[in-house]
Amino acid sequence: MHSSFLRHFDEVARQGSIRKAAKILNISSTSVNRNILGTEKKLGVKLFHRSSEGVKLTSAGSIVLEHCRKTLFDFERVSILIEDIRDMRTGHVEIMTLDSISLGILPTILDQFSETYPQVTYSVTTAQPDEIVNSVSDDSTDIGISFVDDAHPGVRSLTEKSAPIGVVMLPNHPLAERHSLSVADLAGFPMIRSIDARGGQSIIDQVVSDIAPLLSTTMFTNSQPMAREMIIRGRGLGLYTKLGFLKEIEAGMLRYVPLELAHLKSLKLGVIVSDQINMAPIKHLLCNEIAKAFSLIRLDS
Repeated sequence: MHSSFLRHFDEVARQGSIRKAAKILNISSTSVNRNILGTEKKLGVKLFHRSSEGVKLTSAGSIVLEHCRKTLFDFERVSILIEDIRDMRTGHVEIMTLDSISLGILPTILDQFSETYPQVTYSVTTAQPDEIVNSVSDDSTDIGISFVDDAHPGVRSLTEKSAPIGVVMLPNHPLAERHSLSVADLAGFPMIRSIDARGGQSIIDQVVSDIAPLLSTTMFTNSQPMAREMIIRGRGLGLYTKLGFLKEIEAGMLRYVPLELAHLKSLKLGVIVSDQINMAPIKHLLCNEIAKAFSLIRLDS
C-alpha cells in the first residue's frame, strides 16, 4: 500500500476523525477520505465505521492498522539507518597523536580511508601522552593515539597494541648485538630523548625516578624526525618505541633493543576516545581502521 495511505490511515485511527487527522497532516479532509475509500474499494472491505461523531475501526481495520504501524516503524528505522550512512560520507575528525604515529602508520591509514570517504576532513596534532589523554577527556579531540593509562578518568580504549620502549641505535654500535639492555648499560653513552624527559615527566622517568643522573642526554626534542636523523648520524642512542623507526629498522639502518624494565616492557599504545560521548559513525569507522593497522605491525621484538 502507498506510504501516504499508511500515514493517513494511522492518523485517522489515532484521532477517530478524518477532519482532525487532515488538520494534523496539513492536507484536506477530502484527500484523506478519498485515499481511505480507494483502499477500501481495492481490499473489498470496510476499514472504518463512519458516523456523525467520527470513525471507528472495523475488525478488518484493526488488522490493517497493526500492519500499518509496523510498516511505518520499520520505515523509520530504515530512514535512521540511511541517515547514519549519509553521515558516514562526510564529517571532520580531530585527531591528536604521538609524533611517532604521525610519522609511521597514520598517513597510510588516512590515505586509504580517504579513498573510501573522500569528503571527510581531518585535523591532526602531535603532542605528549598526557596532553593527548587530557584533550580526549575534555572532548577537545575526537580520537587520541597514545600510551594507555587505565587509571585515567574520562577516556576509554578501543584497541591496544604492545609497544615497549627500548633503545634505538646504529647497527654497528657496541650495544647493538645485545638482546636486552638495562639502564646501567647505557651509562656513558650520549642519549637522545623526548622533550618531556627534560623535566623528568617522561614515562621512563616515572618508572625510574633517578634515571636522569645515569644518562648522558645530549638532546631533548619533541620532533621524532630530528631524533631519528641524529641517531642515524651517530650522535646518540634514542629511548623510544619502534614505531617511529620501523622503515629504518626493517631496512637494517637502525637497531632496536628492548630495555629490561618490567613496566616499560608492558607498555601499550591505544586508540582512545571519550567515555562520555557517543561517536559519530565515521569516527568509529576510522578507529576500526587504525585498529586493523595496529594488528599488522610488531613492536615488542
